[in-house]
Amino acid sequence: MSMIRDLRAAVRPSLRPSLRKTPTLYTAYDPTRDPSASSAVVDCAVYRDGRRVDDRECLTPRGAMQRVRENGGFAWIGLHEPTEAEFAGIAAEFGLHPLAVEDAVHAHQRPKLERYDDTLFTVFKTIHYVEHAALTATSEVVETGEVMCFTGPDFVITVRHGGQGSLRNLRHRLQGEPELLSKGPSAVLHAIADHVVDGYIAVADAVELDIDQIEIDVFSPPAKGSTRGADTGRIYQLKREVLEFKRAVSPLLRPMQLLSERPMRLVDPDIQKYFRDVADHLARVQEQVVGFDELLNSILQANLAQATVAQNEDMRKITSWAAIIAVPTAVCGVYGMNFDHMPELQWKYGYPMVLLGITAICFTIHRTLKRNGWL
Repeated sequence: MSMIRDLRAAVRPSLRPSLRKTPTLYTAYDPTRDPSASSAVVDCAVYRDGRRVDDRECLTPRGAMQRVRENGGFAWIGLHEPTEAEFAGIAAEFGLHPLAVEDAVHAHQRPKLERYDDTLFTVFKTIHYVEHAALTATSEVVETGEVMCFTGPDFVITVRHGGQGSLRNLRHRLQGEPELLSKGPSAVLHAIADHVVDGYIAVADAVELDIDQIEIDVFSPPAKGSTRGADTGRIYQLKREVLEFKRAVSPLLRPMQLLSERPMRLVDPDIQKYFRDVADHLARVQEQVVGFDELLNSILQANLAQATVAQNEDMRKITSWAAIIAVPTAVCGVYGMNFDHMPELQWKYGYPMVLLGITAICFTIHRTLKRNGWL
């Protein structure tokens, strides 16, 4: 037993190093620096009565939190792909749960809503439509990113991953609506959710155009020189992109329903009504994405069926010509045998009559097969 205890003692410190609040990680973040010198903090501000406080002390996370504790309001800190060292000081200052901090730093999380004491941790998947001249079997249709949001009684911390989904314009728009910002951090959480879902709607409309084009190509007569089944790669690639879209939309339904239906101390009752609208829009997008997936399945099956039919048609044509060629082959094979006593060998008109008979039989077979649609 003592050996087991010694082994546990030796192993435990090495487990999950990102969750330990070591002095090294905390001192690596200097809260007195100007945010412009940091690669992680993209904006930091304090909002009081719905308006941004014009105070240089609020430009750092620690200074912003001190102003909030002294004079009220809430702080909104935006970060982009922070490292463990860059985020450790902020996590300690705001008392963020280590599990949520680990998720925010390492990203690649499923959309979700979790509560840690007095903090809500929300994960959103952002979707960006990739413009392309023509859809190919290797085209990237959607590009994903992530936005994590820590919402507390007097702060909002947003952590963004990926090149898309910037919240700069959203922040500027909210600053123009002080009556909404006066509702507190939950107003920011709603604005982010609404912003993300609006992005889903735009991407869904663009993907629908791609699916319409694929559908037209599949059910149109094939171009000269092309074969049926050539669109299979494009359909499969688009189906993969739709699946990635679905992974971003579907898991977010439950969190939005909770925010819109279940009373929460951190969510203003007036803001909760707005979450219902976001949940409705998200449900509509989710229905669209599920429909896209089913439609692509049908298009793929139709495309494969068309390829099979085309192959059957080719086989019928080959079989028909083989039947026609079998007639002269059989006749010539008979008269090619080396026997002395064979009918019509000494007849003057035997050769032209045989050729005429072969031609007549082949013509009759050809007409019959063509009338039946084999040729």
